[in-house]
Amino acid sequence: MTMDDARRDRLIAMLPKAELHLHIEGSLEPEMLFALAERNNVRIPFATVEEVRAAYAFSNLQDFLDIYYQGMAVLLKEQDFFDLTFAYLERAYADNVRHVEIFFDPQGHTERGVAFDTAIGGILRALKAGQAQFGISHRLILCFLRHLDEAAAFATLAEAEPWLDQIAGVGLDSSEVGHPPSKFARVFAAARAKGLKLVAHAGEEGPPDYVWEALDQLHVDRIDHGNRALEDERLVQRIIADGQTLTVCPLSNLKLCVIDRIDDSPVRTMLARGIRATVNSDDPAYFGGYVNANFRAVAKALDLDSAQLVQLAENSFSGSFLPDPEKAAHIAAVHAVAAAG
Repeated sequence: MTMDDARRDRLIAMLPKAELHLHIEGSLEPEMLFALAERNNVRIPFATVEEVRAAYAFSNLQDFLDIYYQGMAVLLKEQDFFDLTFAYLERAYADNVRHVEIFFDPQGHTERGVAFDTAIGGILRALKAGQAQFGISHRLILCFLRHLDEAAAFATLAEAEPWLDQIAGVGLDSSEVGHPPSKFARVFAAARAKGLKLVAHAGEEGPPDYVWEALDQLHVDRIDHGNRALEDERLVQRIIADGQTLTVCPLSNLKLCVIDRIDDSPVRTMLARGIRATVNSDDPAYFGGYVNANFRAVAKALDLDSAQLVQLAENSFSGSFLPDPEKAAHIAAVHAVAAAG
């Protein structure tokens, strides 16, 4: 490791950050998968932790999703969701993450007979415990599974009704290709009418047209991934003009073969173009690293300097759903670390 790498790594460790793109079910580490399978008497098709890790070799998004949904089978009780979420918050705290905006997939649980209230109850209890113990603030985002139909999304939104005061927004995830954002325009409008923020995965494997649809038909407040937006110059200009935040997930992109090498990550290009890019871990148990690992990977591969790393940390707060005074306080903390060198 060169001295420059060492300095970069120290800065990354010291910078306060927000994480804006994290699927809580995707933080299910193999060790916890085994522990919960034993606790809940669930049979899993793996004999060892090493077998699970070996299975985490994906050639595309669908390969990952197949095992992602399989892993969910061990999540049955409220305590399981608490343990899962709290374990993520411990890792986030170690990475100097001060604020998290996490996704959860209720349909992935209710389809298995696990009540909506069971899943969200455990997640929210852990988020509150994390705020008390670690000082990490939070927003919870309910995601609709795009491979299901809009009627199923409406049913999930109805189930969420008693919890809406504790849900910040709705998102759109799962298999992207063949399931354009426009498929969910009406349910997103209904969510907006309920005062919820809107985000959507677009432009990961799907084309730039999906990003246009997320902007013009879903009217999203933030774009998750957005890599392929760079293929359309008019779209790039629109994103810049709107001040849209893109939640980029470098190690996820590499693991899912969205990019061939980490050097192909769009983060540096986005920053150079004036796009509010952020760095996030997506499904860290499956993709090989939490927030700081993603920062270190792109910083080294793209030779990011201190100003660019500070910009990424600042973007993570400015792109969050925190109130403006809280954003300003976090950004001031980022700049204080930068000034201290």
